Amino acid sequence: MTMRRIIASTYSTLDGFIDNPHLWSMRYNSPDAMKYALDLALGADALLLGRVTYEGMAQAWPNMGGNPYGDHVNSIEKYAVSSTLREPADWKNSSIIPADELHERVTELKSAPGKDILIWGNGRLTDDLAAHGLLDEYRVWVYPVIKGSGQPLFGPDSVTAIEHVDTTTFESGVVVLTYKVSRPLG
Repeated sequence: MTMRRIIASTYSTLDGFIDNPHLWSMRYNSPDAMKYALDLALGADALLLGRVTYEGMAQAWPNMGGNPYGDHVNSIEKYAVSSTLREPADWKNSSIIPADELHERVTELKSAPGKDILIWGNGRLTDDLAAHGLLDEYRVWVYPVIKGSGQPLFGPDSVTAIEHVDTTTFESGVVVLTYKVSRPLG
């Protein structure tokens, strides 16, 4: 039986910052990049999000329909990992995974029939999953933007062996670097 993959897809500036991508990424949405994003989304039937990302997305995404990408994202299962949230936001097919049940629940999700599971963003959730051998792949979208400061793509707890498996370059100059998580370090 093949286990579902968990793929972390994250936008980053060339100098490695990931915060506020809506301010610097949109002008680089070339048709080939948008097709890649749609294909990645259609290859998944679930989103796994940290609390902060989930709360931000749950405010905006229910109103983003009427196109294949938005309709698909709004229709699939969404899981918010949190130690503080008790009820999911009013976003179709959302549920909460208590932080203290993360490894058990994600192991169950990976073992269940289905497509890939996407994570948007990078941080404590991806670090924790990688450290426990539950994250399969990073897809880092590197944008031709130098920001100078902000939230870094990786932090002190992002310690994981990875293997480069693919590079995709788009007309806009955006490059997606795909890395398979080889094994947790330590």
